[in-house]
Amino acid sequence: MVLETERLILRELVIDDWQAIHLYAADADLVKFMEWGPNSEDDTKAYVQHIISTQGQTPRKVYEVAITLKGDGSLIGVCGLHLEEHSQASLGYCLNRTFWGRGFATEAAYSLCQYGLCEIHLHRIFATCRPENTASARVMEKLGMKKEGTLREHFYAKGKWQNSFMYSVLADEFTE
Repeated sequence: MVLETERLILRELVIDDWQAIHLYAADADLVKFMEWGPNSEDDTKAYVQHIISTQGQTPRKVYEVAITLKGDGSLIGVCGLHLEEHSQASLGYCLNRTFWGRGFATEAAYSLCQYGLCEIHLHRIFATCRPENTASARVMEKLGMKKEGTLREHFYAKGKWQNSFMYSVLADEFTE
């Protein structure tokens, strides 16, 4: 699977991507709102190997792709859809902080949502973020997602119970 946007190419992960991913996955400040990290090199290699192992599954349940810049092909992050029952999927994204604030997360996530809703024919895509992660909440809002509410202390990570905002978009609400 390859998706192309104005500035990006979203492509399948390959084993050699682990180093570019590790540049941001090992950054403790960058992953402070994530359930995972900061990663060791072994953690990042295992993640890339796991995602590669899902690429050939039938039916495919994980569409996690590298976000690369058109032109030089630099990997700047990863964006993914994880399919669940009843034509739903969770959306996630993570970018190297060097590329924050330029709309790349929104551009990549929009393309993947479009693929999920229009090509896979999903009914609903949802995403969560920590309440403090206002940048991620803005990405979801730019995608046309609606805030459904707050999941209160629904998982334990990084030494404490975590809240999340829940956002979603339905297929008939998504604007192409």
